[in-house]
Amino acid sequence: MARRFRGEHTQKVDGKGRVSIPASFKRVIQDQDPDYVDGGAANLVIVFGNDRRKFLECYTISAMEKVDEAIERMPRGSRERRAMEDFFSAKAEDASVDGTGRLVLPKKLRDKVGLDDEALFKAAGDTFQIWNSTTYETVQGADIDAVFDALPEGEDPLVLLEPYMGR
Repeated sequence: MARRFRGEHTQKVDGKGRVSIPASFKRVIQDQDPDYVDGGAANLVIVFGNDRRKFLECYTISAMEKVDEAIERMPRGSRERRAMEDFFSAKAEDASVDGTGRLVLPKKLRDKVGLDDEALFKAAGDTFQIWNSTTYETVQGADIDAVFDALPEGEDPLVLLEPYMGR
């Protein structure tokens, strides 16, 4: 059972916004959709968020249910809950991967992140992101480089995980 997304993939986007999902991503989406039936469409949620986001974040149904449950535990009517409802409900789209492994990205989502004929799929554990390749290299690449550049010369990046390993 595939439960986590792994890897980076560049995929072509056609004029109608159709893009093939990497095969390994498709398996995770199917495995994490409780309503998926073999050969049918697999469902997911695309969160486009606000202007802070330069990418689309795709949640499996299982991952989105965890976010929804967390939001439901927040005090009703609080500013924080309203912000999270806006970010994860109002600024999100239900989507599905068809039997051929394609996802249709609506024009407003393609326009938001500047997708033309190519999309970069980046794994992020229980979600994956869809980026404009150039934006990814300049924004995300710089952020990641800064984290690793802050490590002492020769330091193994695994030291960043030590506090969270649950030993």
